[in-house]
Amino acid sequence: MNVNFLFYKVYISGIIILVEGGYNMNTRNLVYTALMTAIICVLGLVPGIPLPIMPVPIVLQNIGIFLAGIILGKKYGALSVIVFLLLAAAGLPVLSGGRGGIGVFAGPSAGFLFLYPVVAFGIGFVRDQYFNKINFAVLFVTTLVIGVLFLDIVGTIIMGFIIHIPVSKAFLLSFTFMPGDIIKAIIASLIGVTLLNHSRFKSLIQ
Repeated sequence: MNVNFLFYKVYISGIIILVEGGYNMNTRNLVYTALMTAIICVLGLVPGIPLPIMPVPIVLQNIGIFLAGIILGKKYGALSVIVFLLLAAAGLPVLSGGRGGIGVFAGPSAGFLFLYPVVAFGIGFVRDQYFNKINFAVLFVTTLVIGVLFLDIVGTIIMGFIIHIPVSKAFLLSFTFMPGDIIKAIIASLIGVTLLNHSRFKSLIQ
């Protein structure tokens, strides 16, 4: 799928969902939310890395979930992720590897998908508390705890229930994702601290 077409389609679809849903947003926040949704979707163009030991691949897309909370905060970060999931549920191929449709929410990745808005909200909540004194340590520790440990462990345990494997085995499998996700947490935190400490960018998103 052409990247420009995907951006356009996601942007328009996101606006329609938000406006028709009656969400109280100004134009600036509407645009930022739709653009973050588009970024998450474009990250889905990168194919996942399949794992022989479980049916859930390693994906790049969750760095977009981290960035949603870091850059937009709890309210609009979580909203951008919810719009992304609604687009996926509507059948748009916005998930990693070009997947989409309501069926993915009943598959092995379902736990991770349902936790995405929770992760964005949690990271955004801490970001909002430290907005005027943000630093790399705050962003990284928050993303590590919520975006890596919480998401990977709980998401994999839910996967275990779906594919009928013991909780103990699912817990151990969660560590497969962590090395790559720690790197993604570092990258997202570096991007976040750079943008949020830039006075002009900071004034735009306040």
